[in-house]
Amino acid sequence: MTSIYVDADACPVKNEIYRVAERYGLKVYVVSNSYLGVPRDPRIELVVVSDSFDAADNWIAERAGPGDIVVTADIPLADRSLKAGAAVIGNTGVPFTTASIGMAMASRDLMSNLRAMGEITGGPKPMAPRDRSRFLSALDETIQKLRRQRS
Repeated sequence: MTSIYVDADACPVKNEIYRVAERYGLKVYVVSNSYLGVPRDPRIELVVVSDSFDAADNWIAERAGPGDIVVTADIPLADRSLKAGAAVIGNTGVPFTTASIGMAMASRDLMSNLRAMGEITGGPKPMAPRDRSRFLSALDETIQKLRRQRS
């Protein structure tokens, strides 16, 4: 059975995930360093981990595997999840793949080095309605693909 693991602390598309998961009857693990309000649904489970560095990422990476979906903007978590066989979708609906993760890791390292040298690089762009729409499409397509693979 497919489960969806949500790196929830900064995830702007949690409500979209809940709606899609309800439609398909999927289990959702909402993983966070603090309490978050989640719908009262037996298929949605809030997992509160310690506030230590990467605790939520580690919890997800230790459990997600083939047939599962991970939703995260965290590139190292995306890499770990892909290596475990999970499908990974970014918050804006852009999937991480084995073909794209190397470039994403390299870009992340470059930006980190620039920030360490004092460059002001800015943060992520705000979510646009188009991003939410792309996310919903990507999540739906990923679920359909996983279901076809199981058949």
